[in-house]
Amino acid sequence: MNYIRTAMLLAGMTALFMGIGFMIGGQSGMLIALAIAAAMNVFSYWNADKMVLRMHHAQEVDERSMPDFYRMVQRLAQNADLPMPKVYIINNPQPNAFATGRNPQNAAVAATTGLLNMLTPEEVAGVMAHELAHVKNHDTLIMTITATIAGAISMLANFAFFFGGNRNNPLGIVGMLLMMIVAPMAAMVVQMAISRTREYAADRMGARICGEPMWLASALGKIAGGVERIHNPDAEANPATAHMFIMNPLSGERMDNLFSTHPNTQNRIDELRKLSDGGLGTGGRTSYGNVGSAPGSGPWAGMGSRPGTSEPQRPKGPWG
Repeated sequence: MNYIRTAMLLAGMTALFMGIGFMIGGQSGMLIALAIAAAMNVFSYWNADKMVLRMHHAQEVDERSMPDFYRMVQRLAQNADLPMPKVYIINNPQPNAFATGRNPQNAAVAATTGLLNMLTPEEVAGVMAHELAHVKNHDTLIMTITATIAGAISMLANFAFFFGGNRNNPLGIVGMLLMMIVAPMAAMVVQMAISRTREYAADRMGARICGEPMWLASALGKIAGGVERIHNPDAEANPATAHMFIMNPLSGERMDNLFSTHPNTQNRIDELRKLSDGGLGTGGRTSYGNVGSAPGSGPWAGMGSRPGTSEPQRPKGPWG
């Protein structure tokens, strides 16, 4: 149903785009607009991942530079039956993460230093499993296409404002004015609706990839508090990428309303708790190092325990 809903929303956005092109320039305007959109989508298909990573100053890491984090992603990718994605770190104190890439063979996952510093290894595993779920579901390509079409709709609306559009359009000048106001808003609503649909699906699949829904649930609660307190200047400078993050980096969304880029955090946590209550995982009572491997062989292994507890000693910083 999620795929059907996403397909319907994409079809609606495409129809809106072509309708605007017709109102601006008749049939020729519709064809020109369609050609521009196709060119933008082809460019985005091949280059969107590089553009997004560059916007947020992401730095690629490997098993030598960040062995614990890299091996964690590697094990989660194996659980998800995915090729190993490229792994990036963003030097930003706000806890957040995103995935990008046109397909699983050309995917990348990125986490901020704030995420690695603020969350436990188990919570980080839940977050990265969520991002790998986006890769497995091909959500990164879907979100790129919707963002491109939404941008093209806004561009066409601005074009109509300056050039007046097709004088023979059936709605007349009033219709043109309404289009300039309503079309970008409608495109934004569709874009947000698709994003929110995919977030719920990625939460569910991510919980299954890591095996513990409550790891992700706990992480979402901490991330929600972090994005409210900590400013993300790169995200503010590039708001079109906000829907790619696990949580809106621009502000803390408290209402699950039509204009939210992400579902309400508590609603997401409640859905994950239902999975846990339904028998998936152990309610978060196991450690990530013991999942699918011998005790003590998981990420963050070999660092000893916190004084007075059996919990693993976390690194002082994400770089070890």
